Amino acid sequence: MRTLISSSRSLGSTFPCGFGSSISPFGAIEPSGLQSSCSPFTVPRTGGQLAAASSGTASQISRGLNSGFSSSQIRTFIQMRIVLKVVDNSGAKKVMCIQALKGRKGAKLGETIVVSVKEALPNGKAKKGNVYHAVVVRAAMQRGRCDGSEVKFDDNACVLIDKQGQPIGTRVFGPVPHELRKKNHVKILTLAQHIA
Repeated sequence: MRTLISSSRSLGSTFPCGFGSSISPFGAIEPSGLQSSCSPFTVPRTGGQLAAASSGTASQISRGLNSGFSSSQIRTFIQMRIVLKVVDNSGAKKVMCIQALKGRKGAKLGETIVVSVKEALPNGKAKKGNVYHAVVVRAAMQRGRCDGSEVKFDDNACVLIDKQGQPIGTRVFGPVPHELRKKNHVKILTLAQHIA
């Protein structure tokens, strides 16, 4: 036999969440503003107010989602007129991509581009205004790998090379991806400080 235990707080008491409504002995709810202490908004009492509140919340959520960047806005390769950092000791500091080889619109990791030197050290091999070939060794874009992992760097960087495809500098600073081996840039990997 079950025993129904009634609480003395059930009559004339408030809801646990702090609503200002009380329950009468006949089971009817007596609203008194329905102001909740747990949330900063007032709970709507009618179906129309509830529908208006839900539609307003949905519009706010949609505006918040549309305010961010979409996946189509993420750059997937190094495009022309993008400034890259030179991470070797050839003397160049910053270069601008002016052309991608083989008629492509851009270049990915390990691919060769044509660059123009924008900033250079006064006593370096590379001079400001000169045009060189360069290998993209870092890109600020997400790239998937065969093992399921992904690699992404904080900046766009390159290494200057000569007409024979050999690095002009003798040192490469910072990490470079191991995908350069597939592009036959083994010399750059040997000069790099760290292989990612």
